[in-house]
Amino acid sequence: VGLVDSLNRPRGNLTGISALLTATAAKRLELLHELVPAATLIAYLDNPINPVGAEAETRELQVAARALGVQLLTLNASDTSEFDAAFATLVRERAGGLLVGQDPLFNSHSDRLIALAARHAVPAIYWSREATAAGGLMSYGTDLRDPRRLAGVYAGRILKGEKPADLPVQQVTKIELVINIKTAKTLGLTFPRNLLARADAIIE
Repeated sequence: VGLVDSLNRPRGNLTGISALLTATAAKRLELLHELVPAATLIAYLDNPINPVGAEAETRELQVAARALGVQLLTLNASDTSEFDAAFATLVRERAGGLLVGQDPLFNSHSDRLIALAARHAVPAIYWSREATAAGGLMSYGTDLRDPRRLAGVYAGRILKGEKPADLPVQQVTKIELVINIKTAKTLGLTFPRNLLARADAIIE
């Protein structure tokens, strides 16, 4: 997004941690399709006022959807007041599942989205482990404990006098699949054995 000149040499007064959120979008769609293979239409909840994240994620998902032979129904929500309308569209169009985008708005209000998914009996996949622990069906994405720890290490080094420009932007590579069996039972779903075998954590 142009914040640094390069990952190895950020220059300026900025460095940080990249959590590979957009890079896992296609895999999330693939995992959801694996759980509900009969679904021909999958909904994607997108925040249109987040151009950088949303555009990149949408491109990834459109390519993945074509490869899987499913249609992608994009639902827009830039505020919590638009969540109900998004789910109403999902139900009206009979989408077989929902992929929640990796926008901070959705992460901050995941409890509301989880409740709506439960109310409408929609299988949904999220990017954060926290959402699955809070009752979401499944998640696939970066283990946020790693970037938080690395950010703390960098903050300490900078406070001791190192320059941000000399610290390369680090990419977190630990990705985890978390499955909530209790939520699956509530939805009347059974996870395939091979999907369960690949899970990094199972919540029962």
